[in-house]
Amino acid sequence: MRHGGGFSLSILYKVPGQTVLKVKGEGAAEAFQHEAGGHRWQRIPPTEKRGRVHTSTITVSCLPVASEAQVRVSPGDIEWKACRGTGAGGQHRNTTDSAVQLKHKPTGIMVRCENERSQHQNKRLAMELLRSKLLERAQSKQKDKRRATRKRQVGSGMRGDKRRTIRLQANQVVDHVLRARMPAKQYLRGEVDGLY
Repeated sequence: MRHGGGFSLSILYKVPGQTVLKVKGEGAAEAFQHEAGGHRWQRIPPTEKRGRVHTSTITVSCLPVASEAQVRVSPGDIEWKACRGTGAGGQHRNTTDSAVQLKHKPTGIMVRCENERSQHQNKRLAMELLRSKLLERAQSKQKDKRRATRKRQVGSGMRGDKRRTIRLQANQVVDHVLRARMPAKQYLRGEVDGLY
Protein backbone atom coordinates (compact mmCIF):
# COMPACT_ATOMS: atom_id res chain seq x y z
CA MET A 1 0.00 0.00 0.00
CA ARG A 2 1.32 3.42 -0.88
CA HIS A 3 1.76 6.14 1.73
CA GLY A 4 0.64 3.85 4.56
CA GLY A 5 -3.10 4.12 3.79
CA GLY A 6 -5.34 1.21 4.63
CA PHE A 7 -8.63 -0.19 3.41
CA SER A 8 -11.01 -3.05 4.03
CA LEU A 9 -12.57 -5.17 1.33
CA SER A 10 -15.84 -7.12 1.42
CA ILE A 11 -17.73 -9.15 -1.19
CA LEU A 12 -21.24 -7.79 -1.79
CA TYR A 13 -22.29 -10.16 -4.55
CA LYS A 14 -20.68 -13.07 -6.34
CA VAL A 15 -21.96 -15.25 -9.17
CA PRO A 16 -20.00 -17.05 -11.90
CA GLY A 17 -18.61 -14.35 -14.16
CA GLN A 18 -19.20 -11.36 -11.86
CA THR A 19 -18.08 -10.23 -8.42
CA VAL A 20 -19.04 -6.93 -6.78
CA LEU A 21 -16.68 -5.76 -4.03
CA LYS A 22 -16.92 -2.87 -1.60
CA VAL A 23 -13.63 -1.25 -0.66
CA LYS A 24 -13.57 1.39 2.06
CA GLY A 25 -10.97 3.17 4.10
CA GLU A 26 -8.49 6.00 3.91
CA GLY A 27 -6.25 4.38 1.30
CA ALA A 28 -8.99 2.82 -0.88
CA ALA A 29 -9.19 5.45 -3.62
CA GLU A 30 -5.43 5.61 -3.99
CA ALA A 31 -4.98 1.83 -3.93
CA PHE A 32 -7.50 1.24 -6.72
CA GLN A 33 -6.94 4.32 -8.88
CA HIS A 34 -4.99 2.33 -11.50
CA GLU A 35 -6.99 -0.93 -11.42
CA ALA A 36 -9.70 -0.20 -14.00
CA GLY A 37 -9.26 -2.04 -17.30
CA GLY A 38 -8.42 -5.51 -18.57
CA HIS A 39 -6.16 -7.81 -16.56
CA ARG A 40 -4.59 -10.90 -18.19
CA TRP A 41 -3.32 -13.80 -16.04
CA GLN A 42 -0.81 -16.08 -17.73
CA ARG A 43 0.41 -19.25 -16.07
CA ILE A 44 1.41 -22.83 -16.72
CA PRO A 45 -0.91 -25.00 -14.63
CA PRO A 46 0.68 -27.89 -12.70
CA THR A 47 -1.46 -30.32 -14.74
CA GLU A 48 -0.19 -28.98 -18.10
CA LYS A 49 1.96 -31.74 -19.60
CA ARG A 50 3.31 -29.82 -22.62
CA GLY A 51 4.27 -26.58 -20.88
CA ARG A 52 1.61 -24.48 -22.65
CA VAL A 53 0.74 -21.09 -21.15
CA HIS A 54 -2.92 -20.62 -20.18
CA THR A 55 -4.38 -17.10 -20.22
CA SER A 56 -7.42 -15.82 -18.33
CA THR A 57 -8.85 -12.32 -18.71
CA ILE A 58 -10.97 -10.20 -16.36
CA THR A 59 -12.19 -6.63 -16.69
CA VAL A 60 -12.33 -4.23 -13.74
CA SER A 61 -14.41 -1.11 -13.27
CA CYS A 62 -14.09 1.13 -10.19
CA LEU A 63 -17.11 3.25 -9.22
CA PRO A 64 -17.61 5.56 -6.22
CA VAL A 65 -20.24 4.66 -3.60
CA ALA A 66 -23.15 7.09 -3.75
CA SER A 67 -24.49 8.57 -0.52
CA GLU A 68 -28.17 9.11 0.26
CA ALA A 69 -27.66 12.85 -0.31
CA GLN A 70 -26.31 12.24 -3.83
CA VAL A 71 -29.07 9.84 -4.91
CA ARG A 72 -32.57 9.94 -3.45
CA VAL A 73 -34.56 6.76 -3.93
CA SER A 74 -38.28 6.86 -3.25
CA PRO A 75 -39.47 3.83 -1.24
CA GLY A 76 -42.37 3.45 -3.70
CA ASP A 77 -39.89 2.96 -6.56
CA ILE A 78 -38.33 -0.08 -4.92
CA GLU A 79 -39.57 -3.63 -5.04
CA TRP A 80 -37.69 -5.81 -2.59
CA LYS A 81 -37.84 -9.40 -1.55
CA ALA A 82 -36.03 -11.57 0.93
CA CYS A 83 -34.77 -14.98 -0.14
CA ARG A 84 -32.32 -17.66 0.85
CA GLY A 85 -28.65 -17.25 0.06
CA THR A 86 -26.83 -19.50 -2.35
CA GLY A 87 -23.82 -21.70 -1.73
CA ALA A 88 -22.35 -23.14 1.43
CA GLY A 89 -23.28 -21.75 4.81
CA GLY A 90 -24.84 -24.47 6.87
CA GLN A 91 -28.24 -24.71 8.45
CA HIS A 92 -28.61 -20.97 9.15
CA ARG A 93 -28.17 -20.08 5.47
CA ASN A 94 -30.47 -22.87 4.27
CA THR A 95 -33.36 -22.01 6.63
CA THR A 96 -33.21 -18.20 6.83
CA ASP A 97 -34.30 -15.65 4.25
CA SER A 98 -31.33 -13.35 4.87
CA ALA A 99 -30.45 -12.54 1.24
CA VAL A 100 -32.06 -9.41 -0.20
CA GLN A 101 -32.93 -8.59 -3.81
CA LEU A 102 -33.92 -5.03 -4.76
CA LYS A 103 -35.43 -3.84 -8.03
CA HIS A 104 -35.66 -0.17 -8.94
CA LYS A 105 -38.95 -0.10 -10.88
CA PRO A 106 -38.36 3.03 -13.02
CA THR A 107 -35.00 1.82 -14.38
CA GLY A 108 -35.29 -1.96 -13.99
CA ILE A 109 -31.93 -2.12 -12.17
CA MET A 110 -31.68 -5.14 -9.89
CA VAL A 111 -29.16 -5.78 -7.11
CA ARG A 112 -28.75 -8.68 -4.71
CA CYS A 113 -26.77 -8.94 -1.48
CA GLU A 114 -26.33 -12.10 0.55
CA ASN A 115 -22.91 -11.70 2.13
CA GLU A 116 -24.09 -10.86 5.67
CA ARG A 117 -26.02 -13.15 8.02
CA SER A 118 -28.54 -10.41 8.81
CA GLN A 119 -31.31 -9.47 6.39
CA HIS A 120 -31.16 -5.89 7.71
CA GLN A 121 -27.43 -5.59 6.90
CA ASN A 122 -27.93 -7.12 3.44
CA LYS A 123 -30.76 -4.67 2.74
CA ARG A 124 -28.52 -1.73 3.74
CA LEU A 125 -25.69 -2.98 1.50
CA ALA A 126 -28.11 -3.60 -1.38
CA MET A 127 -29.40 -0.01 -1.07
CA GLU A 128 -25.80 1.30 -1.19
CA LEU A 129 -25.13 -0.74 -4.31
CA LEU A 130 -28.41 0.39 -5.91
CA ARG A 131 -27.65 4.05 -5.18
CA SER A 132 -24.20 3.63 -6.69
CA LYS A 133 -25.68 2.12 -9.84
CA LEU A 134 -28.31 4.87 -10.05
CA LEU A 135 -25.64 7.55 -9.57
CA GLU A 136 -23.56 5.98 -12.33
CA ARG A 137 -26.60 5.89 -14.61
CA ALA A 138 -27.50 9.53 -13.91
CA GLN A 139 -23.96 10.74 -14.45
CA SER A 140 -23.56 8.77 -17.66
CA LYS A 141 -26.77 10.27 -19.02
CA GLN A 142 -25.52 13.75 -18.16
CA LYS A 143 -21.99 13.26 -19.39
CA ASP A 144 -21.07 11.35 -22.52
CA LYS A 145 -17.46 11.68 -21.47
CA ARG A 146 -18.02 9.55 -18.33
CA ARG A 147 -19.72 6.86 -20.41
CA ALA A 148 -16.80 6.83 -22.84
CA THR A 149 -14.32 6.71 -19.93
CA ARG A 150 -16.04 3.69 -18.36
CA LYS A 151 -16.14 1.90 -21.71
CA ARG A 152 -12.46 2.64 -22.16
CA GLN A 153 -11.74 1.27 -18.64
CA VAL A 154 -13.58 -2.01 -19.11
CA GLY A 155 -13.07 -2.37 -22.84
CA SER A 156 -14.00 -5.63 -24.48
CA GLY A 157 -11.56 -7.87 -22.63
CA MET A 158 -9.61 -8.40 -25.85
CA ARG A 159 -5.81 -8.18 -26.12
CA GLY A 160 -5.80 -4.53 -27.19
CA ASP A 161 -7.74 -3.51 -24.04
CA LYS A 162 -5.28 -4.95 -21.56
CA ARG A 163 -4.26 -2.97 -18.52
CA ARG A 164 -1.96 -5.42 -16.81
CA THR A 165 -0.42 -8.82 -17.59
CA ILE A 166 0.55 -11.17 -14.78
CA ARG A 167 2.94 -13.89 -16.03
CA LEU A 168 3.44 -16.32 -13.17
CA GLN A 169 5.84 -18.58 -15.09
CA ALA A 170 8.20 -15.61 -15.64
CA ASN A 171 7.54 -14.09 -12.18
CA GLN A 172 6.62 -10.82 -13.90
CA VAL A 173 3.82 -8.24 -13.79
CA VAL A 174 3.65 -5.62 -16.53
CA ASP A 175 1.38 -2.57 -16.34
CA HIS A 176 0.90 -1.65 -20.00
CA VAL A 177 -0.53 1.82 -19.32
CA LEU A 178 2.10 2.99 -16.85
CA ARG A 179 4.87 0.99 -18.56
CA ALA A 180 6.01 -0.45 -15.24
CA ARG A 181 7.20 -3.93 -14.24
CA MET A 182 7.56 -5.81 -10.98
CA PRO A 183 7.97 -9.39 -9.68
CA ALA A 184 4.73 -11.40 -9.65
CA LYS A 185 5.47 -12.85 -6.20
CA GLN A 186 5.62 -9.33 -4.79
CA TYR A 187 2.39 -8.38 -6.62
CA LEU A 188 0.54 -11.41 -5.24
CA ARG A 189 1.54 -10.36 -1.69
CA GLY A 190 -0.17 -7.00 -2.33
CA GLU A 191 3.06 -5.01 -2.53
CA VAL A 192 2.15 -2.94 -5.59
CA ASP A 193 4.39 0.11 -5.00
CA GLY A 194 6.66 -1.05 -7.82
CA LEU A 195 3.93 -0.41 -10.39
CA TYR A 196 3.40 3.28 -9.64
